[in-house]
Amino acid sequence: MEEQAPVRIDAWLWAVRRFKTRSAATAACRAGHVRVNGERVKAAQPVRPGDEVRVRISGFDQQLVVRRTIAKRVSATLAAEAAEDRTPAPPPREEVAAVVVRDRGAGRPTKRERRDIERLRGR
Repeated sequence: MEEQAPVRIDAWLWAVRRFKTRSAATAACRAGHVRVNGERVKAAQPVRPGDEVRVRISGFDQQLVVRRTIAKRVSATLAAEAAEDRTPAPPPREEVAAVVVRDRGAGRPTKRERRDIERLRGR
């Protein structure tokens, strides 16, 4: 692999399409949502191929490995080649209990109806 020049982390995150704007990537760095090799970084921190980048976007952590350094926004296929996504799959969602809706004006449930409702909710 040829030697590649280091690139600012905010520019790289924008170039590989993790943020819509470079200023959004800079704001994420300022807020402490970006880590390079386990360390919180500022927007000007340079990244090199092989660095591990963790980014918190909308409440979820993404784990990326820098494969190529790019500073300008490129096509989606080239951007996908520049970053290797190692984000683990999300855990399976738990099934939500059925929501029981009673008709308006139906009054208070009887003892039998209440027991049926509790059985539906899994209690």
